Amino acid sequence: MYEVDFVEFPSASATASGQFFERAFGWAVTPYGPDYTDVGATGVTLGFQADAAEQPRAPLVTIRTDDLAAAREAVEAAGGVVTKEPFAFPGGRRFHFREPGGSELAVWSRD
Repeated sequence: MYEVDFVEFPSASATASGQFFERAFGWAVTPYGPDYTDVGATGVTLGFQADAAEQPRAPLVTIRTDDLAAAREAVEAAGGVVTKEPFAFPGGRRFHFREPGGSELAVWSRD
């Protein structure tokens, strides 16, 4: 199973980004400290990363899977290049990859 369910954005203020979407659309906000906020949009969660050392350069589309190792094998077999090795984060593990056209994405799975 592969499903796009998360998009992470760079943000100058994760708190301000979360407050905006909560006020504008009534979406639920889950802050993870001052530098990261999740916003529960319909069908897709939005993440806002304010930590300059962790920010993606562009919006980072994240694909959920049940099997992270199999997803990595599939990405590499299809010509993708892993750009960030699997790592733990609140709720699961993920890795980042670049597809042949140059866009960076991520694949994640629950713990």
